[in-house]
Amino acid sequence: MSGGSTVGSFAVADYVVFALMLLVSAAVGVYYAWTDRSQRSSGDFLTGGRRLTALPVSMSLTASFMSAITVLANPAEVYRYGASIGYYAVSYVFTMLVTSEVFLPVFYKLSITSTYEYLELRFNRATRLLGTMLFIVQTILYTGIVIYAPALALNQVTGMDLWGAVISTGVVCTFYCTMGGLKAVVWTDVIQLGVMLAGFLAVIIRSVVLQGGVITIISDSQHGGRLNLTDFDANPLRRHTFWTLSIGGTFIWLSVYGINQAQVQRYISCKNMTHARLSLYINLLGLWSVLLSSVFAGMCLFSVYKSCDPWTTGLISAPDQLMPYLVMDILGDYSGLPGLFVAAAYSGSLSTVSSSINALAAVTVEDIIRPYSNFSEKHLSWISKGMSLFYGVLCIGMAGLASLMGGILQATISIFGIIGGPLLGLFTLGILCPLANSKGALSGLVSGLALSLWVGIGAQIYPPPPDMSRPLPLSTDGCNFTMMTHGLNWTSSALPVQNSTAVAPVPDDGKPMLADLYSLSYLYFSPLGTIVAICVGLIVSILTGGCKLKVESRLMLRKEDTSFYYLIKMLKGRIKSRSGHLDLKKNRDMTFGNGNPAFSDFELDLAKNYIS
Repeated sequence: MSGGSTVGSFAVADYVVFALMLLVSAAVGVYYAWTDRSQRSSGDFLTGGRRLTALPVSMSLTASFMSAITVLANPAEVYRYGASIGYYAVSYVFTMLVTSEVFLPVFYKLSITSTYEYLELRFNRATRLLGTMLFIVQTILYTGIVIYAPALALNQVTGMDLWGAVISTGVVCTFYCTMGGLKAVVWTDVIQLGVMLAGFLAVIIRSVVLQGGVITIISDSQHGGRLNLTDFDANPLRRHTFWTLSIGGTFIWLSVYGINQAQVQRYISCKNMTHARLSLYINLLGLWSVLLSSVFAGMCLFSVYKSCDPWTTGLISAPDQLMPYLVMDILGDYSGLPGLFVAAAYSGSLSTVSSSINALAAVTVEDIIRPYSNFSEKHLSWISKGMSLFYGVLCIGMAGLASLMGGILQATISIFGIIGGPLLGLFTLGILCPLANSKGALSGLVSGLALSLWVGIGAQIYPPPPDMSRPLPLSTDGCNFTMMTHGLNWTSSALPVQNSTAVAPVPDDGKPMLADLYSLSYLYFSPLGTIVAICVGLIVSILTGGCKLKVESRLMLRKEDTSFYYLIKMLKGRIKSRSGHLDLKKNRDMTFGNGNPAFSDFELDLAKNYIS
């Protein structure tokens, strides 16, 4: 595998598999458009009538943010930096616990369609509109990249037509979102999650067969330093350690599962709160499955190319092309299997884009159109479908703009995380801090956003030194193939260029005093924005009379809303019953042998006893 300079290209069977995935997705949209043709309200279209059950919603939650960027980037991350990203599994646990116990109860009992509707109920309309606009901007930017980035990587390796893939993906996604609403989005997500896992399995199984077993792959990864799972360095400047991934990852995923419209809209569409909570915990199993598959795929990638790195040798131009290159290299002789992997990558794109389109339509109708109009529910339902179509076209256009961005792509993805932190701080203020008022909320949001953007942009201008990111060595010692341009056998042991798009290093004497702050791990940008938003919000609220504020109890988290409250109450009851606690009132009626009137605790009626 490491000895070939070229790989195959897409065959007819591969295009058939890819087209079949798109066709099935479109068919789901047509099915739900037909079965729900009598739906009268925008709520039915955007929330599925709040009649969904836990299992499909949980799979949809998993698929929504497991995009093609995850399918392509996670294995490449393991290949270059090691399997430490597996510690995201810890952050997933904390995320689901906090989401189900803090954010879910408040949003579910309010029966809101848009998450940002809560901000007006708790603070004021200006806070709601600012939150809505931030969400719309970040989602459109991110969605365009999710469509374009994998299409570019797959095009350069497989030869699949770039704009044909972009437009077909965008059109099919827009079609089933517009036709079928949330129900179509949820059930296509279920199908697409299955395709994603099948694509990973095809690569893993073939790699295991080629390399001689799972033990060989693990051994190769161990010797290559890829099983770096004992890094507990607390230095916040280090890119990936146990602490950055578990703590920073928790804040990032909380900004997704706790408050992001695309995710909240799913679990509040469940038929009751028990199903909503259950969907989050079943989703946890899905997240672990995708993470484990992507990490092991990265280990397979390293095992196959441990002696001849295709990036260093120039066979590919960027790390995100590693997985498509591996697929064409080891599965190229099996017609249809490369198509299955490409379908897996695009399933990731479809699930993310459809979630985004549905969420964008929801916030636009609920936060911008409904409060300022008197449209009937039937008209709002049609407007919701029109908004889905509009945002679908806009996201395809954004993919075209992304093609002109070049090296700014990674910066834009970082900004997506940077915006989520301050928004998480804003919602946390509302739900957990009764003295937070509208002035404090707006001040906290703007302050957190400003600081996060400042640090994030500074990190692009002054990137962290290599000793903080610690890319692992790549080898070309085992390369021996014929170069197409010179027709010579070529063997190399050159050290790899770690980042072909890296910003030129700035001399030490030219760096600002805050250069170390800019070197902060990108996973801490979100916690930074959240903490600043909460702290500034509380201080401003206290100074502007927040201590006198009276907040409706339904807008705050109450202890009765949490599972832990009932769990502790049940445990206390069991402990009391087992400890034999003496209740004098309860035991008053108990009798032991004959009663003695002299020591009786009731008054003796002598007249009655004398007559008898």
